[in-house]
Amino acid sequence: MPIVTIQITREGTTPEQKASLIKGATDLLANVLDKPPGLTFVIIQEVEMADWGVNGLPAAEHRRHAADELPD
Repeated sequence: MPIVTIQITREGTTPEQKASLIKGATDLLANVLDKPPGLTFVIIQEVEMADWGVNGLPAAEHRRHAADELPD
């Protein structure tokens, strides 16, 4: 019985997008590990941006730096 947890920032992900994530994760486990979809559980956790970080920076700051580095 696999349990998959997907953590995303809380930024307005639609119910349709969440449904697609659930189906995609379920299909992946069925295809790769031959796990039955009826026994695969997918949990989506939304995390506030202030509680998320990458590359040593809060997520919002990291995004600002990344945007500044994009070519014009």
